Amino acid sequence: MKILVAPLNWGLGHATRCIPLIRRFVSEGHEVVLGGDGMSLELLRKHFPDLPFRCLPALHIHYSASDSQTISLFMQLPKLAAFCLADYRCLKKLLHQEHFDRIISDNRFCFYNKQAYCIYMTHQLTIKLPQRLKWAEPLARKIHYRIIRKYDRCWVPDRKETGLGGELSHPKRLPENAEYIGILSRFDNPLLPHEALQEDMTLAILSGPEPQRTLFEMEIIKRYRNNGERLLLVEGKIQSGTRPTVTVPAPNISVTESLDDKELCVKMLAAKKIIARSGYSTIMDLAFLDLLHKAELIPTPGQTEQEYLANYLKSRF
Repeated sequence: MKILVAPLNWGLGHATRCIPLIRRFVSEGHEVVLGGDGMSLELLRKHFPDLPFRCLPALHIHYSASDSQTISLFMQLPKLAAFCLADYRCLKKLLHQEHFDRIISDNRFCFYNKQAYCIYMTHQLTIKLPQRLKWAEPLARKIHYRIIRKYDRCWVPDRKETGLGGELSHPKRLPENAEYIGILSRFDNPLLPHEALQEDMTLAILSGPEPQRTLFEMEIIKRYRNNGERLLLVEGKIQSGTRPTVTVPAPNISVTESLDDKELCVKMLAAKKIIARSGYSTIMDLAFLDLLHKAELIPTPGQTEQEYLANYLKSRF
């Protein structure tokens, strides 16, 4: 079977949770092709350098430096609509050029075509909106479900019972073509360590788009630079120089641009505390390693999904 795996390039989480799927498809003998754009595609190519890839339309969403993203994202709706149209046309053209038995779209909203069996993967069946727009959530869900029905199948990366996503992945009414496929983690690899020596160190993992990523980095450094506690800060860079680097003003703080999966797994297992954004893929990684109890999850300001997940998991762990 020839499979095209295409995650959305909105942060790296969509790509990282595709890694265990790709690994599984390859082990089963399927022909896998990577699809995407930007750092998301670069991440997959770094993990699977021998697999072919196809460049897909890019979505350049920018976050505001303020605590509310509503106006910023609303102003970019025309850009999102143009991206969806470009994605749909790209897949149609691609299928005229070569055959794919299965298309897996991780939140690429319009990456479907009747010429192939298309699967849409999302954990966010319920769209969380800011408080002043709560009245529009039923409409947002209706639009999203209409998109989901365009696909042959909808995969929800969560447990069917006691899910990690709360209302996001467990709405009152599930789309008819949806099924839960369990937790997906890039650490789902038998070659990775399953234990590590405990260290008197806090690990901070940065993620997300600018400028919020750098603001998050500055906030963490400000918290730790005068208290003497050891801090390892992982900037989450795929390529050197792709994001701003903040000058570290204290000897107790170490900074690295990135760690490979094995190194990051060791540090996560060894750290006494983990600070990270409350992105869903990060949460799945923490749950897979049974580390949610020692994680401080800080949502990106104004990102309602992350705010909901941080509050939901805080009440459980």
